[in-house]
Amino acid sequence: MAQRDYYEVLGVARDADAKAIKDAFRKLALKYHPDRNKEPGAEERFKEIAAAYAVLSDPKKRAEYDAGGHAGVAGYSAEDLFSGIDFQDLFRGFDLGFDFGGGLFDHFFRRHRAGPARGANIEVDIAIPLEKVASGGEETVRYGRLAPCPTCHGSGAAPGTTPKPCSVCHGSGQQVNRRQEGNVSMQTITICPACHGRGTVIEKPCPDCAGRGEVEKTESLTVKIPVGVEDGMALRVPGRGMASAEAGGPPGDLYVVVHAAPDPRFVRDGADLWRQETLTVPDLVLGTRLTLPTLGGGTTEVKVPAGTQPDTVLRLKGKGLPHFGGAGKGDLFLRLKAQIPDKPSREERELYEKLRALNQGHAKHGFWS
Repeated sequence: MAQRDYYEVLGVARDADAKAIKDAFRKLALKYHPDRNKEPGAEERFKEIAAAYAVLSDPKKRAEYDAGGHAGVAGYSAEDLFSGIDFQDLFRGFDLGFDFGGGLFDHFFRRHRAGPARGANIEVDIAIPLEKVASGGEETVRYGRLAPCPTCHGSGAAPGTTPKPCSVCHGSGQQVNRRQEGNVSMQTITICPACHGRGTVIEKPCPDCAGRGEVEKTESLTVKIPVGVEDGMALRVPGRGMASAEAGGPPGDLYVVVHAAPDPRFVRDGADLWRQETLTVPDLVLGTRLTLPTLGGGTTEVKVPAGTQPDTVLRLKGKGLPHFGGAGKGDLFLRLKAQIPDKPSREERELYEKLRALNQGHAKHGFWS
């Protein structure tokens, strides 16, 4: 796949200054960081954004790129590009809720060291009130995971004993069958039926985990909710996922996916809030004042102008939620609906009849033309 132009990747002009490049990178990195964006392709998009910033933020590399395009910087290794960037310093002062530190380079841009596989990640959904979105703070999360058995320390064998190499596969966990068909030698590899691929046999299983080497454990931990946390954002807690299936392997991570709990007062749309109010026809015609709830238990007054039409949307600037990772707040939008009586009283019907006659008289004399 052809590489995209780095200026296009960051969405900046070719004569953009260092501040514009840094600001563009921060905005896009916050959007596509894999710890908060689980959409397919987000990680690759993040790598592309980081590569573009690594080149365009360095005057020498940028000049080489401007002169020769991607070929001009093709001689740089990943370490040459990224090792000089302090990601943590770039995002200092941002209440992120996830890691933007030095480990980012090791995780995404260097080859992982060989070793036992990591355990599986765990994803937990939590719902928080809009007040917690606005203020940030801490939230307690309870979840279950498989952890190494504390009695046998993950070996699966009873205390005082150890697993023994399988005598059938000699510790390989595989069974190899070979056969000759004419001049062709055929080889079939299957999982060892004696040890089921483990390579070891437990003669005396651990009484607490029945030889599995792991037990289900309910854990409780506190996570930090950043101010303005976006709906669906995933907060990563390193090392709190499933235990590795391989001896000595590191555990996976826990991802806490944050959602805004349903609120009877508002509907959230990013940093904006929406509310609907139903008014009588006289209030829409003559105008009125409304007292609306706000986050935190307070109220605010809104003037509805005379002659307001149904489905009009009023905007209350700055009465929404804080923007994540930035300054300012969203807005509160108020949609006004008309209340039409389905069974008007006799008095109401008489008044509406008079109003209709009045309107017809105005139309007859050309008052509406």
